[in-house]
Amino acid sequence: MVTFNILVAVALVYVAALFAIAFYADRSAERGGTKWLRSPLTYTLSLSVYCTAWTFYGAVGNAARSGLEYLTIYLGPTLVFLGFWVLLRKLVRIGRAERITSIADLISSRYGKSGALAVLVTCLAVTGTTPYIALQLQSVTLSFAAFVPEGGSTDLNATALWVAAGLAIFTILFGTRNLDANERHHGVVTAIAVEAIVKLIALLAVGIFVVWGVSGGLSDTLQIIEASPVAEWRPDAGRWIGMTFLSAAAIICLPRMFQVMVVENEDERHLTIASWAFPLYLMAMSLFVLPIAVVGLAVLPDGANPDLFVLTLPLALDQELLAMLAFLGGFSSATSMVIVAAIALSTMVSNHIVLPIWLSLQGPKASISGDVRDVMILSRRISIGAVLALGYAYFRITGGTAALSSIGLVSFAGVAQIVPALLGAIYWRGATRRGALGGLVVGFVVWGYTLFVPAIGLLPDTIMQDGLFGLDWLRPQALFGLAGLDPLVHSIFWSIALNSVVFLALSLVTFPSPIERLQGSAFVNVFNRGESGAGYLGGVAESEDLLVMAQRLLGPREAQTLFQKSAELQGKTGYLPDPTPEFVSTLERELAGSVGAATAHAMVRQIDGNAAVSVQDLLAVADESAQMLEYSSQLEDKSRELEQTARQLRDANEKLTALSVQKDAFLSQVSHELRTPMTSIRSFSEFLMEEGMKSADRVRYSKIIHDESIRLTRLLDDLLDLSFLESGQVVLNDQLASLQDILDRALSSAGAVKDGMAVKRTQADEQVTLRTDTDRLSQVFINLISNAQKYCDAASPSLTISVSQKPDQVEIDFVDNGTGIPRDQQSIIFEKFARLSDHSSAGSAGLGLAICREVMSRLGGTITYLPGQGGAAFRVSLPIERLAAAA
Repeated sequence: MVTFNILVAVALVYVAALFAIAFYADRSAERGGTKWLRSPLTYTLSLSVYCTAWTFYGAVGNAARSGLEYLTIYLGPTLVFLGFWVLLRKLVRIGRAERITSIADLISSRYGKSGALAVLVTCLAVTGTTPYIALQLQSVTLSFAAFVPEGGSTDLNATALWVAAGLAIFTILFGTRNLDANERHHGVVTAIAVEAIVKLIALLAVGIFVVWGVSGGLSDTLQIIEASPVAEWRPDAGRWIGMTFLSAAAIICLPRMFQVMVVENEDERHLTIASWAFPLYLMAMSLFVLPIAVVGLAVLPDGANPDLFVLTLPLALDQELLAMLAFLGGFSSATSMVIVAAIALSTMVSNHIVLPIWLSLQGPKASISGDVRDVMILSRRISIGAVLALGYAYFRITGGTAALSSIGLVSFAGVAQIVPALLGAIYWRGATRRGALGGLVVGFVVWGYTLFVPAIGLLPDTIMQDGLFGLDWLRPQALFGLAGLDPLVHSIFWSIALNSVVFLALSLVTFPSPIERLQGSAFVNVFNRGESGAGYLGGVAESEDLLVMAQRLLGPREAQTLFQKSAELQGKTGYLPDPTPEFVSTLERELAGSVGAATAHAMVRQIDGNAAVSVQDLLAVADESAQMLEYSSQLEDKSRELEQTARQLRDANEKLTALSVQKDAFLSQVSHELRTPMTSIRSFSEFLMEEGMKSADRVRYSKIIHDESIRLTRLLDDLLDLSFLESGQVVLNDQLASLQDILDRALSSAGAVKDGMAVKRTQADEQVTLRTDTDRLSQVFINLISNAQKYCDAASPSLTISVSQKPDQVEIDFVDNGTGIPRDQQSIIFEKFARLSDHSSAGSAGLGLAICREVMSRLGGTITYLPGQGGAAFRVSLPIERLAAAA
């Protein structure tokens, strides 16, 4: 027989195994052996932290009480991962680009790096999560109690205390080892992935035993279900929709889910696999919930707790080993949730509450006079202990009553108040900090008044029956006279509705600050930019002060490495770069990975005493320009309703504006492209003028000057060529020539075969005689072949050249086997200076395709890009008239 002491020993051995796994994972990560740690399988399994003890045990209890309503627990996340995968991908991309550390950090960073918003979201998260942690402690203590024989006794409070203490030690050891922004909690994530497998195996084992070991097979189980009271359950549409919404919101708003899904994400591509693998995991977890529930109702005596059927059913049938496996599954579900939630909450508390208070107490030089790194680690460790102490205190206060077992959905409803501000943050540039603050405060208050406080029994009966201040329309469960709804649905409706209305209204009547507008653009358009968000724009910070601050937070070695690399990029010797806006912005993002965006922003501004004025002045200009654009857009919308003459005047004005923009862009690009080689020539010429230079250095510098001169000459030739073509001054020299000969000459000039690119042709189709300017047509072919050589990113690059004749034209297609050109950039590739990335190393100025377009226009043909061909594909077309003339 499994005694209580044996069960404790098994639990301790299991925890020791988790310690060993986490320790091994951390050591492997330190040695660089993280291939399996950073696999999509590990990432997907870590998402199973969603399945807590409330899901492992409570889903069966919910099925026994409410039939198929338990499916909403799994339906919401499944809909999000399958139907709203782009939303999750956007969150992950923003997290990586902005070095986001928590859900509170994301909200505060988006809305002007607001410290007040960060504190509000942190308090909301702690309030909503603390009862849920207590729920996990209760599930573990009840699991232990199930193994105590009748008549025996054990101190459940002491058990919960020891469990909380053990989880605190584990979380502190593996969750607060460092503050490196590039280093994640590999040990914790790996341990959670292992626990995901354990709880899945445990639940499947109990389900298989119930279906084939107790019921006699699948058909018999279905008959038991039909005869069970569960079959009489009728769904409540409102409650079904409300619970589905809550579970869907939980998957993106719960601190623990945001931690594993966004913060711990190693590779954005892992989310692609998780989008279908995680719903499969949820389906497997829900597979045997209903059979276990109905068989438990049929086999176990009346009054048995349905929440523990997974555990008590094997015990009642003398399957002690299976019961112990089920215990480990429930234990894994509870501990994984508590560990990740404690890490996420401690990060939020330390970054947005403890550190700002510490900085304010230290004065203006706090960021360079104290060891911020030690303060942060210590505050996170204390915060972990405090969070778990709060959970244990909540458990002791409620005494493990029924109110505690139903707090799961109440917590979900509280955390769901973040949804309007979160969606507005990543999809609406006009959302403002005041709107987010107002919406969160209103939603939080309404949720607390209508659901949270009544759920824990702290609201007097007089208020419940008569309403606040005796006002009937302020009754907590019939707010504004809306009575008859389920209390959960009622609270969800009013809290989310009022939250959204206030958020939208305040955002519309208030104008975002300059930094809010910059951050809004960075978040909403995150897929159209690099991994650097809007940040610092100017000031008078000294590099030495910034280095001292960075060393205090990142550590001496990491900080010096960052500064030295930045200095090298600026072309400076030593390790102190100039405090340019680009460098300080980069430093701020690195600090954000450790302390959050809002705190990092505040620390940089503390060092730079004049930053606020400089930034405000610069951003005010951008803000005024943005307002002018918005007002111009509004005027355009109104002018469309005017008479035809006004519409024609506007069209003419738009054309003039477009021409002006093109002119400015052209001059800017030409200046940049000419200045770059000229700067190199001037700099290295100055080096050559120095006395005592070594011969090898003189030769190397001379070669650089020579190469840059060739590059400059080539650019000027292209500019002149394009100018002649656009002005129509070019003279064509038509002559008869074979298309095959022109292609042979182009391939030879481009040297495609020598460069290792495989060229595929059908020469029989190339037996076409043309009357054309062979030099100009060859110039187009050489440009297309050279582009394929430069930019085809396939492992074994190849180029297919195919010729086809149509009734009115001949078409020559050039198709490589690379990744091609993104759809949103295909429309600009023929514009002057249009480049998809920095190809300066390849000598590209972005004029080649523009010249090709002008040449083909003069030859009476066209050049177009062909989408959907697998790689980059261009089609050169010549009209049939030239073929007829040749014949």
